Amino acid sequence: MKQHVIIVAGGKGLRMGGDLPKQFLPLAGKPVLMRTMENFFSFSQKINIILVLPQAHQEYWHNLCEEYSFVVPHRIADGGETRFHSVRNGLALVDDEDAVVAVHDGVRPFVSHDVISRCFDMAAAGKAVVPVTGVIETLRLVEHNGMSVTVPRDSYRLVQTPQVFPAQMLKEAYSAGYREEFTDDASVVEAMGQSIELAEGNRENIKITTPFDMVVAEALWKCPYHPAI
Repeated sequence: MKQHVIIVAGGKGLRMGGDLPKQFLPLAGKPVLMRTMENFFSFSQKINIILVLPQAHQEYWHNLCEEYSFVVPHRIADGGETRFHSVRNGLALVDDEDAVVAVHDGVRPFVSHDVISRCFDMAAAGKAVVPVTGVIETLRLVEHNGMSVTVPRDSYRLVQTPQVFPAQMLKEAYSAGYREEFTDDASVVEAMGQSIELAEGNRENIKITTPFDMVVAEALWKCPYHPAI
């Protein structure tokens, strides 16, 4: 079954405190976004990579590709007003329904190939799949009155990407109108009554959002083993 991945890279980098969007920041000498795309291409050279970028960033991206001699094949879709609209624009470039589609954050370069493979296999069996990891810290729930209570961490999971779905399922879900409660692709699919299956993720699959995350990412890159394999 044909595999597609929509890589969403619409971040403005505000939490990084600089003018350069976080997906373009260098990780071990190359933009984070390129590291992410190379990871999927090394997983499978047959995968169809669709990069979703705001129009205002596309010329800069083309210049980066020339500067770094970046040759991973991909197509570009325009970023939208929200993540929902960006993913929908990327889906428009998926022209076959007998396929599986992953949606991945452009600033998650360390998802392991085992996780990618596991999620694609489950989606190929007709499931809507989300990779997750367990919670290791104690959690407290802040209530409306300002008081807080400890909640059982075994009841919670941290959600990652890629979130992977049969193409027809994902297209049907995104044909509906936008709602503010849509925080990820699973919430869009869930809104049409589809149950979500959880797959084991990898803890190194961090979302690079803050300067501290960049420090962690540089350390992960220098590990004796590379997390993204």
